Amino acid sequence: MGSDSDLPVMKAGAEILKKFGVEYEVTIVSAHRTPDRMTTFAKSARDRGLRAIISGAGGAAHLPGMVAAMTTLPVIGVPVKGSTLDGVDSLHSIVQMPRGVPVATVAINNSTNAALLALRIVSTENSELGREIRDKLDKYVSDMESEVMAKVEKLESGGWEAYAVKK
Repeated sequence: MGSDSDLPVMKAGAEILKKFGVEYEVTIVSAHRTPDRMTTFAKSARDRGLRAIISGAGGAAHLPGMVAAMTTLPVIGVPVKGSTLDGVDSLHSIVQMPRGVPVATVAINNSTNAALLALRIVSTENSELGREIRDKLDKYVSDMESEVMAKVEKLESGGWEAYAVKK
C-alpha cells in the first residue's frame, strides 16, 4: 500500500488471505516518496515467492501501475477512497494503464475482491497450493450461497414486513 492511511482499507484483503492460509506480505511502498524501495520491492517480488501483488493507493494512485511496469507478476490495484473525489480519481488512475502495463482493478476500497482475485490466479497453478486454494475457494463460494439461501428462506417464511435488514 502507498501509505499507512490505506491500511484500514487493505486490512479486509489481508484477512481473506489469512483465512485461506496463504503466505502474504503487508508493507508500505510509496511510488512518490520511496521510489527506490518501490523498484526493489517490485523487481524482487518473484524471487521472494510472490505470485501476485495487491497494490492499494489513493489520490494519484500511481503505485499499482509503477509496480506493474517493473514486474511480470499479476498486479491487482485497489483504488482507495481519499478526501477528494470519493476515490474516483484513484480508480481512473489505476484503470487507465497504457497498453503493455496491465493492472487488474477492483472497486474502490474493495481489497476483499482483490484478495479473492489473487487467490483465483494462484488457484490456476498445477501445484499442491493451487489445488488447496481451489478447494477453499469452492467452499467459500458454497458458504456464500448458503448464507444467501438462508436469507431467502427467512424472507419467504416471515414476509418482507418482518424481515430486518442489517446495515
